[in-house]
Amino acid sequence: MESAHYFSAQPAGPFTRKPLTVELAGETRQLQTSSGIFSPDNIDKGTAVLLAEAPAPAPQGTLLDIGCGWGPIALTMALRAPHSQVYAVDVNERCVTLTNENAALLGLGNVMASTPDAVDPELRFDTIWSNPPIRIGKDELHALLLLWLPRLAPGGSAWLVVQKNLGSDSLQRWLAAELDSSFTVTRESTSKSFRILRVRKASH
Repeated sequence: MESAHYFSAQPAGPFTRKPLTVELAGETRQLQTSSGIFSPDNIDKGTAVLLAEAPAPAPQGTLLDIGCGWGPIALTMALRAPHSQVYAVDVNERCVTLTNENAALLGLGNVMASTPDAVDPELRFDTIWSNPPIRIGKDELHALLLLWLPRLAPGGSAWLVVQKNLGSDSLQRWLAAELDSSFTVTRESTSKSFRILRVRKASH
């Protein structure tokens, strides 16, 4: 059962690390997890769909994972694009710590997890992957997406996984209406009960 407050900066309960064995980028990995975060015991279904469906990230680009949890998306990006720089953000400080520790366990020097305010606002991202935290509420979700998606670099793409019954189609329409004309928003695929949305920034 996921914690109801995994999107708190400092979740309740002790920060006790426990081992986690998962498959990332085609190999079994030994990582760490904890209570008080999103999907602490496995890769949740939406993230699994995103990791299976999204094309390989920019190989030498600047990459972003919005809402990193214990790090499955950021770690996969770093494993698949070892010459990239991967930024991972989460408001939950426990998630930030775990993602950095898990990157270290895998010997990944190209992952930097932090809270959102620690990321240089001038940075632009070639690839963004996210299983956005729909359950934080519509206003908060919209503010989160409008904070990060406009930071796509020219020619860059964001890949978002959203459950159909949690409003993927209405979110697609809202993004298309809110982002300026240099962005296009498309539904790239549907898998199980999830949609993959792509937000692309024009090259010029």
